[in-house]
Amino acid sequence: MSTSERMLRLLSLLQTHRYWPGGELAGRLEVSERTVRRDVERLRDLGYQVDAVRGAAGGYQLRAGGSLPPLLLEDEEAVAIAVGLRTAAAGAVGGTVDGVQDWSVQALTKVVALMPPRLRRQIDALATQTEAPGPWSGRPVVDAGVLTVLAQACRDGEAVRFGYHGRDADPTYRHVEPHRLVALGSRWYLVAHDRDRQDWRSFRIDRINDPAPTGQRFRPRELPAEDAVTFVRSGIRRMPQRYAVRVRIAAPAEQLAAQVGHWAEVTGTPEGCLLEMSTDSLDWPLMVLAGCGAPFTVEGPPELVEAVAEVGARFTHASAAVG
Repeated sequence: MSTSERMLRLLSLLQTHRYWPGGELAGRLEVSERTVRRDVERLRDLGYQVDAVRGAAGGYQLRAGGSLPPLLLEDEEAVAIAVGLRTAAAGAVGGTVDGVQDWSVQALTKVVALMPPRLRRQIDALATQTEAPGPWSGRPVVDAGVLTVLAQACRDGEAVRFGYHGRDADPTYRHVEPHRLVALGSRWYLVAHDRDRQDWRSFRIDRINDPAPTGQRFRPRELPAEDAVTFVRSGIRRMPQRYAVRVRIAAPAEQLAAQVGHWAEVTGTPEGCLLEMSTDSLDWPLMVLAGCGAPFTVEGPPELVEAVAEVGARFTHASAAVG
């Protein structure tokens, strides 16, 4: 490889911020350790702060500097950043920090402007084939490559095959006609018509493995719901849930209802309100209670009482350590 290509590869490795032994870097780049030392010096001249340890076990590590130097990203990393910026720019985190949406728009503009056309098409597919409503829209942690494959299949009307690990079931292989991606709660879902089962289904994307377009085009079917979001919510409500949450909160019902949206029932009481929620995880009710800013009493389930006590003890310990 040329010197320029080698320098870019070296920078890409160092930007993981792990410690790299000199011999391992030399092996990755297929050069001598002496050449690695020269390349590191070139990076330092460009403003990158690279720490070096001399000796037989010596190596290199990139550390944060006083300014942001040029950043190299793999394709999947660039797509993931653009997805996060689109979410922020669309207002999913609006109001948490003054000006966050404006900065997100500026950063997104710069990132997309530098992307090659093939990555721009992936981002455009994600933007047009995703629905993310409501106060629970958050930061789904899924594989960016999986998202882009499914988004493009939704946009192009192309059937897809993938492995799927269902709830408490052995993995299966699915052949579907993808309709739309939905970002709901802390998860992403694919709404699709399952060809094998001849029915509409929603699939959690974090359970999808190795999606592959089949090259088979299909004629769009009519979704048996008002929209993809409604379809996913309806499916979630029909699923058996582990916990029946019931909490009395000293806060106005209108305030809490705006916070939880469609994910819980909020009823006004003389003392404030009653929150009732069926859920498969206690993470969401814990988030609601932590953010409600008001005293509360957990009436059930016992597991939530224990979880609140555990989290409270953890925060008390942390505040005592700071003090």
